[in-house]
Amino acid sequence: MNKTEQGNFAGDNDEEDDDLFEHHRIVADPGQSLIRIDKFLIDRLPNATRTKIQNGIHDGFVKVNEKIIKPNYKIHPNDIVIISLPEPPRDTDVKPENIPLNIVFEDDHLLVVNKPAGMVVHPAYQNWSGTLVNALTYHFQNLPQMKGNEGRPGLVHRIDKDTSGLLVIAKTEIAMTSLAKQFFDHSIERTYQAIVWGVPKEEEGTININVGRSLKDRRVTAAFPNGDFGRTAITHYKLVKELRYVSLIECRLETGRTHQIRAHMKHLGHPIFNDEMYGGNEIIKGTVFTKYKQFVENCFKIITRQALHAKTLGFIHPATNKYIQFDSDLPADFVGVLEKWENYVKYN
Repeated sequence: MNKTEQGNFAGDNDEEDDDLFEHHRIVADPGQSLIRIDKFLIDRLPNATRTKIQNGIHDGFVKVNEKIIKPNYKIHPNDIVIISLPEPPRDTDVKPENIPLNIVFEDDHLLVVNKPAGMVVHPAYQNWSGTLVNALTYHFQNLPQMKGNEGRPGLVHRIDKDTSGLLVIAKTEIAMTSLAKQFFDHSIERTYQAIVWGVPKEEEGTININVGRSLKDRRVTAAFPNGDFGRTAITHYKLVKELRYVSLIECRLETGRTHQIRAHMKHLGHPIFNDEMYGGNEIIKGTVFTKYKQFVENCFKIITRQALHAKTLGFIHPATNKYIQFDSDLPADFVGVLEKWENYVKYN
């Protein structure tokens, strides 16, 4: 196998750049038989699973003869297959860094950490240091790594850079296998709390709408209500508190796509408060008075990121086979802006 056929096919990072970087260039033999592209690639990318290959095709990361293809495309003789990802080929060596961790729970098998907003989960393009993984490799030795996910020891899931909250980290191979299967089976219980613009018409409901990378801006996840693009995404939400122009809601994830809650709430017309990428940093609801505008801008200064927090996390413990659940307090910036809105509604 030549050098361009080697490496990892994991490219679904939450924080990404506009440009794509070529990772693999594979030329089919002149006598190549007509087989599906996913079967063709799985024999040539040893670190990639069929699911990751199919997801990469769906996301437009795979081109044949300079054209984006469908998952059922069949390879022809002399086809040139190019796989490009949002970040350049990476070094899987992670530099340990003495960064404090907020550990909620730890035993011999796993740990649960409360990630602060602003911390990237794993090293990636433009964020090679200061990540949760850099901290983990300093504090823990020999954390397991999932096949095809080298350079991300202990990780079985992640949350966005500017989303705060709970993450579970595997400390053993057995724990990693068990937790990864629970995530794959959608049996992990995850609830988030968010402040969103406006008040949903229904106090609770389910959003079952495909999401995928936007066809206009690859940094953004878009909702595809017709189901013609993207992947299945299911979010269950309920109204926790109505604050006239904004609401506190709770979301329970059934699937865990990149930016799923952020994309779903934008699609409903209720983008997350101060979510710049999804339009939540504009005044969506409210009056035209200067006093109100100044109030909102002051709120933006209190929480300088999207108002989204991964609050609870529940799963079957890999060793005891008992269900365990963890809860976390809302961070200070989230509480501060929530209290500000509560006071505004009370006195205006």
